[in-house]
Amino acid sequence: MSPDPLDADRVPARRVIGLAAPALVVLAAEPLYVLVDTAVVGHLGALPLAGLALGGVLFTQVATQLTFLSYGTTARAARLFGAGRRVEAVEEGVQATWLALAVGAFVIAVGQLLADPAARLLAGPGEVADNAVGWLRVALFGAPFVLVTMAGNGWMRGVQDTRRPLRYVLVGNGISAVLCPLFVHVAGWGLEGSAVANVIAQVLSAGLFGRALRAERVDLRPDPRRMRAQLGLGRDLVLRSLAFQACFLSAASVAARTSVAAVGAHQVVLQLWTFLALVLDSLAIAAQSIVGAALGAGRRDRARRFARQVTGYGLVFGVFLGAVFAALSGPLPLLFTTDRLVLDEIPHAWWFFVGLQPVAGVVFALDGVLLGAGDAGFLRTATLASAALGFLPLVWASHAFGWGLVGIWTGLTAFMVLRLVAVLARTRSGRWARVGVT
Repeated sequence: MSPDPLDADRVPARRVIGLAAPALVVLAAEPLYVLVDTAVVGHLGALPLAGLALGGVLFTQVATQLTFLSYGTTARAARLFGAGRRVEAVEEGVQATWLALAVGAFVIAVGQLLADPAARLLAGPGEVADNAVGWLRVALFGAPFVLVTMAGNGWMRGVQDTRRPLRYVLVGNGISAVLCPLFVHVAGWGLEGSAVANVIAQVLSAGLFGRALRAERVDLRPDPRRMRAQLGLGRDLVLRSLAFQACFLSAASVAARTSVAAVGAHQVVLQLWTFLALVLDSLAIAAQSIVGAALGAGRRDRARRFARQVTGYGLVFGVFLGAVFAALSGPLPLLFTTDRLVLDEIPHAWWFFVGLQPVAGVVFALDGVLLGAGDAGFLRTATLASAALGFLPLVWASHAFGWGLVGIWTGLTAFMVLRLVAVLARTRSGRWARVGVT
């Protein structure tokens, strides 16, 4: 048996990479679906790409709003696992899966009713909204399966198993990557074909997580008491997600009201931002699992030392990604679109995206530390304050004064810098490091 990495003063880098690398693919699953869609649909023209931009933002925000099924489950399961109570840790996943199915059914019903008015509220009447609604109404049928996958990732990360989720997501991504161009271009289904491909892939991935739970031989019955406890932690994470929703929906709306080219360019850069955010967030998954287990085992000093360690990892990783995407500023956008007006708009957002990578590396790593500690209340407040003081005023000023993508991405920069200050101060204080099973 290999030694417990928490018995050392410093968690070995190979242990962090062993947890983070498989989690990277899992974290990137949903943005990868949309990145593939963006590349495939982008060759249909600017209008379908704009429709995908708007529909993709709406669907992604639904998933973002419900990340407590993943992050909250990891926090609870990791502490139980650290305390030597693995069966109870897995049972957290059972209850999260029941919640995922119930919430997913609700999302389908409400989403079908609200898809049209939501798209028109953001983009106004016209062909962009029409395209977005057609895509979104199909994509919503994948919501329960996306949420089941979140729950499965949550409990598996909690018990420090990130390899099985990697295999399950590779199945879904591979199926989607094959079916998307076939449905969109070969079958001639257009924009809606990409949504059908995603739903099929999401069903397959969720089925694999369900089979994994059954193989654990734990109690599969719903437990209202545990579900209520999960919802308690989820409340703070939902409010935190609302801040993200308000920011990115506002940005999409302002871009859509600027021009079709602006919203297409915003879609390309935003999806790359979302993808790289989750690349960086793979460190947060490792941090969440390791910190949660350490605190569950009563090892407060080791949790604090690891927080400092993972901060350095996040900074180095962010600098590296910024340098890579600075070098790719010319050829990479051509993979997503050949529309000259869209390509001319992309640089207005691209260099903000590149410059923010080191900031994002530290912010996401420390988010993982605080989430692993169950410090969701602080993260809720910090994110809401950063959105209210940084992102939202600048995004809507951009609309009022015609600043376009430069104004939108200046708002994102202010949002990230404020979050950086908040999480650094909180981590340094040590008040988050509460030991025991909560």
